[in-house]
Amino acid sequence: MREIPPEQSLIEYPSRFPIKVMGANVDGFAQAIAEVAMRFDPAFDPATIEMRPSKSANYLGLTITVTATSRAQLDDLYRALTAHPMVKIVI
Repeated sequence: MREIPPEQSLIEYPSRFPIKVMGANVDGFAQAIAEVAMRFDPAFDPATIEMRPSKSANYLGLTITVTATSRAQLDDLYRALTAHPMVKIVI
């Protein structure tokens, strides 16, 4: 993957960056996602996670907002989230 020059990036670093994560509405889902987020943003506060259950409450949508410091950090975070066995979708 080629590096995007800073002047061509749509994101200015560092910045607050929201990521939506959806998975089954099971105990431990939000905590597991918080642990992944903290690996890439040590200052991430799990208390800031926004949670929205699906209409039938089978799924839970989370919005985590991390401090993005680089494209590489965001790419690695997305890869870690999508690879997590509890995660269905990452946007």
